[in-house]
Amino acid sequence: MPLSPEQLAEIDELRATPKPTLRAVSEGMEAHLYKAIPVLDHGFVRVIDYMGDDAAICQAARVSYGKGTKSVSNDEGLIRYLMRHWHSTPFEMCEIKLHVKLPVFVARQWIRHRTANVNEYSARYSILDREFYIPEAQHIAAQSTVNNQGRGEALTGDEAARVLEILKSDAARCYDNYEAMISQDGQQGLARELARMNLPANIYTQWYWKVDLHNLFHFLRLRADAHAQYEIRVYADEICKVVADWVPAAYSAFEDYRMGGANLSGKAIDCIRRMVKGEAVTQEVSGMSKGEWREFEALLKD
Repeated sequence: MPLSPEQLAEIDELRATPKPTLRAVSEGMEAHLYKAIPVLDHGFVRVIDYMGDDAAICQAARVSYGKGTKSVSNDEGLIRYLMRHWHSTPFEMCEIKLHVKLPVFVARQWIRHRTANVNEYSARYSILDREFYIPEAQHIAAQSTVNNQGRGEALTGDEAARVLEILKSDAARCYDNYEAMISQDGQQGLARELARMNLPANIYTQWYWKVDLHNLFHFLRLRADAHAQYEIRVYADEICKVVADWVPAAYSAFEDYRMGGANLSGKAIDCIRRMVKGEAVTQEVSGMSKGEWREFEALLKD
């Protein structure tokens, strides 16, 4: 179950008792507040709170009060200018706080983004639920032969079934032993902070994750990318949809310049200029290494 009965009751109560406010609100984000978006088999993402909107970014850039005489088109142009020239500070004026339920191994990858405030469910204080991430068959894949940190083709047939059975049985056995070690039935029981070391990395944890928009964009640029690991990418994809509703002008600029754009080295720009002039440029005369040239060629072909 993605949400417990207690969490569902809390959400229903919060949505049933809206409070008036004088602060700026984003209508797109208001629709997302407290609603849980399912991710993977037991996970979710939900917005707990947020601050700011597209106008807040522009206001911070201009250091002024109110909308003044600027039009919406001017605001969009300003936001695109800020994104284009890497003026990040105005985007830091917007913040979002998310409640995320995710497998521990995904959380350990996610926490590498150290520019957020995080408070995680404590397995020292509470007992973790018997919920594990078990991949769908199409995501059971072999090691990539060209990428040491990625997966290759999906396993099929008996091999896929064998791996799935190992994942399920190992998770169940580890949790059975976890419960047995902390049991109070006629025995003292092991401390929860020690018993948790026996749990597998595919068990689910939860946290509150608060981050400003600039650093959230950095997270999404890396984790919503096609090369990111599937299990974290699906969370990033859902967050992208939320951000697009929250700050549509900022997200559009981000999608254009960061997600759809590319950073080019001085050598790459020089090669493009030479190609435009009709020169046949090869790796040998480009000044790039073979790896750089391969990436450059892939960029031009996409």
